[in-house]
Amino acid sequence: MGDAEPETDGRRIAQQARDRVRFEEEALALADQVYRVARRLVSTREEAEDLVQETYGRAFRSWRSYSPGTNLRAWLLRILTNLNLDRGRKIQRTPDLQPLEEGDYYLANKVAAAQGEQALDQDRVVERLSQDSVVTALSSLPADFRDVVVLVDIGEFSYADAAQILDIPIGTVMSRLHRGRRLLKQRLAEEAIA
Repeated sequence: MGDAEPETDGRRIAQQARDRVRFEEEALALADQVYRVARRLVSTREEAEDLVQETYGRAFRSWRSYSPGTNLRAWLLRILTNLNLDRGRKIQRTPDLQPLEEGDYYLANKVAAAQGEQALDQDRVVERLSQDSVVTALSSLPADFRDVVVLVDIGEFSYADAAQILDIPIGTVMSRLHRGRRLLKQRLAEEAIA
């Protein structure tokens, strides 16, 4: 009997190793989708990359809590949104001490360069401003509304998936989506008038 126990333990350990490898492969296959959602939740590429890295770090540490056969993408995005909410709370508690980067001056540099150039260059600047206006308006929404708008409208998740990711009822998703879209329209209208 004593010989059967080590063999059973060995099989169990081997099975756990196979399960973990399968989990990691399936999770990493979704990395592009997770990054796209992260990119919409934060303002810079670097923040999105950090958020994705933290998401996968937490997912790999707690891989046993994932139930095989359920929606892995929703599970990963739930971790992502929770980390983003934690990050937002931390930012609210600390002053903004981040230095400006060259990318922060992009629009000002383009406007200055276009003042003495052809109208075609000015059209490019206007196009860039309109894209930035959408990003700015979206980032100015309260986090609860922004998260739902990003998941449903940009990430193309169903209401049910968004509810699962954010751990809120479907009715709350629909309500926040409606209010978030309305706020986004108001901010864009204000920007257009200004």
